[in-house]
Amino acid sequence: MNTANRKDTYTVSDGSGPLCDNSLTKGWYRFEGDAGTKMPTKCVETGKCGTTLPGWLRDNHPTVADDKVNRRVCFTLHGDCCNHYKNIRVKNCTSYYVYELVKTSCNLRYCGTDSP
Repeated sequence: MNTANRKDTYTVSDGSGPLCDNSLTKGWYRFEGDAGTKMPTKCVETGKCGTTLPGWLRDNHPTVADDKVNRRVCFTLHGDCCNHYKNIRVKNCTSYYVYELVKTSCNLRYCGTDSP
């Protein structure tokens, strides 16, 4: 996951419409490049990340010692920071995180960030 339109600061402005992760196959993914380095852990504003309902990690990222942990990804809609959610797993690989993501319905999309 490395496209700039997945970042929590990106807003759709070209009329291309909202993107979504409805064709994502369940598996382990890493945020990198223009998408940022990890999932945000604070509520992301509606309309960011190239979609209507941006996804963010509700809990903190795990430590290396935690191994794989269960977490909830919340999707924001008009001020409701957890209008929809998906349960995922997250692993700390020392210098980066990987996320076991699942398919979403349309207008829901997982976001990346560079924010601490």
